[in-house]
Amino acid sequence: MPVITLPDNSQRTFDHPPTVQEVAASIGAGLAKAALAGKVDGKVVDMSHVIDADARLSIITDRDAEGLEIIRHSTAHLLAHAVKQLFPGAQVTIGPVIEDGFYYDFAYPRGFTPDDLEKIEQRMNELAAQDLPVARSVKSREEAIAYFRGIGEEYKARIIEEIPVHDPISLYGQGEFVDLCRGPHVPNTGKLKAFKLTKLAGAYWRGDASNEMLQRIYGTAWPDAKALKGYLHRIEEAEKRDHRKLARRLDLFHIQPEAPGMIFWHANGWAVYREIENYIRSVLAEHGYQEVRTPQVVDRSLWEKSGHWEKFHADMFTTSSENREYAIKPMNCPCHVQIFNQGVTSYRDLPLRLAEFGSCHRNEPSGTLHGLMRLRNFVQDDAHIFCSEKQIQAEVSAFIDLLFKVYADFGFTEIIIKLSTRPENRVGDDSAWDKAEHALEKALNDKNLDWDLQPGEGAFYGPKIEFSLKDCLGRIWQCGTMQVDFSMPGRLGAHFIAEDGSKQVPVMLHRAILGSMERFIGILIEDSGGSLPIWLAPLQAVVMNITDKQAGYVAEVEEILRKQGFRVKSDLRNEKISFKIREHTLSRVPYQLIIGDREMNERTVAVRTRTGEDLGGMSLEAFQKHLSADIASRSRVIDKESSNYS
Repeated sequence: MPVITLPDNSQRTFDHPPTVQEVAASIGAGLAKAALAGKVDGKVVDMSHVIDADARLSIITDRDAEGLEIIRHSTAHLLAHAVKQLFPGAQVTIGPVIEDGFYYDFAYPRGFTPDDLEKIEQRMNELAAQDLPVARSVKSREEAIAYFRGIGEEYKARIIEEIPVHDPISLYGQGEFVDLCRGPHVPNTGKLKAFKLTKLAGAYWRGDASNEMLQRIYGTAWPDAKALKGYLHRIEEAEKRDHRKLARRLDLFHIQPEAPGMIFWHANGWAVYREIENYIRSVLAEHGYQEVRTPQVVDRSLWEKSGHWEKFHADMFTTSSENREYAIKPMNCPCHVQIFNQGVTSYRDLPLRLAEFGSCHRNEPSGTLHGLMRLRNFVQDDAHIFCSEKQIQAEVSAFIDLLFKVYADFGFTEIIIKLSTRPENRVGDDSAWDKAEHALEKALNDKNLDWDLQPGEGAFYGPKIEFSLKDCLGRIWQCGTMQVDFSMPGRLGAHFIAEDGSKQVPVMLHRAILGSMERFIGILIEDSGGSLPIWLAPLQAVVMNITDKQAGYVAEVEEILRKQGFRVKSDLRNEKISFKIREHTLSRVPYQLIIGDREMNERTVAVRTRTGEDLGGMSLEAFQKHLSADIASRSRVIDKESSNYS
């Protein structure tokens, strides 16, 4: 009879094959009540799953990541159940778990309205309160297709027809509602206690614009009401910080239909962009990088040799001239190899670090475009390091140190690291992949960094380390990367002369710190709520008069500060000073210099911060020193209350 080994290595023996529920009950009534699923020998299963052989078992509750995913998956089914009760003519299609929630797509010609969402959510609450048992069943392929076609669910039948012939077809039922699903699910609807439907959207069947449009309902689900409330608060804060809204208020950039997924930078936004670019440029110069520039349009043949054409040609913008086909470059790496290939390189020249603020174009679907976060044209702070195999470790280690320094300068100190290994579709032999993966893993471990493994998520040419930032709302943004590539240099004819006189192929390290410049600026805007650090603020100070009498001194102060290299302007409008203060506070200007008769006569300025702090009167020289020190420190101190602005 089965012997069940628990996480603490204690064991339970049964005289019959027990269900996961029975094992949980044998441990304790409290655990049995809280249990959502089980993990048998590493596989997550339903509570009704029968264990018919010796196994290791852990019980999953809503405190576990797997438990939260099960709650969200089951809530998607609850949504579909409610929709079918209220709108019997709607067909159910696909409803996956996504970050922080779930969605379900429905074929419903009339379409849903916000009022419908309220009714659906109310019905979901009613179904959850009924504590309906959720039961799994298995049918043959033919039975399942016939069942769903018999109840008018054509999309489900089509999904089953695409499932491999020998895969089991499992269904989950609750009350009168039955859905196609692999599972697992909660044992009953009473486990679903905290959820909210959030929005409506359109979506094409199978994500293909040539297919019919479906109605998508998004929702979120959490273990309890407190967690749901916290999430909704974060979403509310995120709405306030939406970089697209702040861009309009702060006059940073805009996007228009004539250039979808491409940015029109205004003077304020371009000032931020250039400040970041110049900072990265100075950092790269300090660390031995050579800045280069490569063409925007390159013959198709190069992309075929590099392997990108086979993998990404559908995402490339192409053009032709004089019977030749070209691609507008979607990435920089093949072009950097061309620079490396000019002339004979000796081992003494390695490592060679080539950096470029490379403008890239990718034909992203219009439905995925999202302000600065997802574009068709973006610039990467891209660099490629050509080195020998024995230099990999030192170069990766130095890059990690550099990356952490840069992130700290931007105010990000919580970095999440993941190592992505070989995907199924890849180039290069396994021995090269073994060396590349080992090099990255060793570099992380030598620095005693915490990291997670992402099997199969590497690039087609090499494994990679992904560096993600956590912002003030707890959101995760993947930015930096380091990839080890043993394949592309050889495919593109790169070599160097080794110490023994032989020709050898260099290793190519693909690396970025910020990733997309535009996306990183979007992250900064949202993390700071528009109150960018003083060194990045497009306008660092505004000089304001109280009456027309001080206009001449205001202009003088502005000119002095501007000649010192500060970004400053004057506000001489015939408005009350309280109006000016409020307007520039909402515009997130770090320092407001207020000048009345006293300041004019004493040749001082009254200094106020955007958080409302009154720093009192200062001589102009004292303020210059204060501002210079603030910029040099890259401090965010004055921004600590910025999230209170609306």
